Amino acid sequence: MRFVDEYRDAGRARALAGRIAERCRPGRRYTFMEVCGGHTHTIYKHGLEDHLPSEVNLVHGPGCPVCVIPMGRVDDAIHIARQPDVIMTSFGDMMRVPGGSGSFLDAKAAGADIRMVYSPLDALKIARANPDRRVVFMAIGFETTAPSTAMTVLRAAAEGLANFSVFCNHVMIIPAVKAILDSPDLRLDGFIGPGHVSAVIGCRPYEFIARDYGKPLVVAGFEPLDILTSVHMLLGQLAEGRCEVQNQYARVVPWDGNSIALSAMGRVMRLRPHFEWRGLGFIAHSALAMAGEYAAFDAERVFDLPGLRVADPKSCQCGEVLKGVLKPWECKVFGTACTPETPIGTCMVSSEGACAAYYNFGRFSREQMSAAAREPREAGRP
Repeated sequence: MRFVDEYRDAGRARALAGRIAERCRPGRRYTFMEVCGGHTHTIYKHGLEDHLPSEVNLVHGPGCPVCVIPMGRVDDAIHIARQPDVIMTSFGDMMRVPGGSGSFLDAKAAGADIRMVYSPLDALKIARANPDRRVVFMAIGFETTAPSTAMTVLRAAAEGLANFSVFCNHVMIIPAVKAILDSPDLRLDGFIGPGHVSAVIGCRPYEFIARDYGKPLVVAGFEPLDILTSVHMLLGQLAEGRCEVQNQYARVVPWDGNSIALSAMGRVMRLRPHFEWRGLGFIAHSALAMAGEYAAFDAERVFDLPGLRVADPKSCQCGEVLKGVLKPWECKVFGTACTPETPIGTCMVSSEGACAAYYNFGRFSREQMSAAAREPREAGRP
């Protein structure tokens, strides 16, 4: 297949769903985690759960970059934004993420100069245009977006832009997946691996999952047939007694990753000893910071930060959703106190958040499943 429409063909989807059902062993329950929030949105938007047999259960993982940012880091960024002569720049999906003292939008309404950008290079352009202001880029994301941050810092260094810095919150997918595997809360049969991250790091870093934990992983694309094909491939491995890493998204993902992107990250950034993830706690060597050579561009060294830990609201269950322990609709405030207009947790804010995806696309699917579960009982009534 060559075109997007082909990856959304309903007839092919139904045929593939039939082959998936044939590979399910009677009485066996299969639980697969889609690591990436982009996959979660595709699943809900296109109703893929309705195409899957009841034996296959898809749960959400920690692959939403905005969702895993702890509240204390948001408060640190707002603290920077409130400093004199500072322009804070950020991707749009960070603007409404709640911290302990409000969000970027709240701080902007109170007078802080916080601007939405589409790229770190946009922040660099603002720094050039405002030499008397200190411009900070709120860098978030997995290995997908870290190379663009690294290349921007290299550009700033080459141009000698002393008024530009980065508040680095880039996280890494492999330590998070390992934390999930080591958690006693969840039993998984396999993983639908992230496509965007893998375009940078490749497939080789996942090999330990199959080798050490005995779990198959299929790197998947983001169209409906990509995900259904990946589920079919996972079931095929389990049926044949295999356990390996496969690349369904080979049209985009090279097995060994993008060497240029990895090289830029290696030059500009270093591993942190540990980093706090919302819902997962502190995970060793799971995030990136600016390397010492580029300390002048490190907002954590340019500014004095409070660095306080802030606990999530007690009613928020984003942590359980990010670990795949809960479905979004099982959270006690989902769709009532917590909506995209009034989010309590990050999973309801981000365009890749599982709660936002389910709220926008999947809540009716839950009603259909509930109705289907009632039908046999009601049919037996006089």
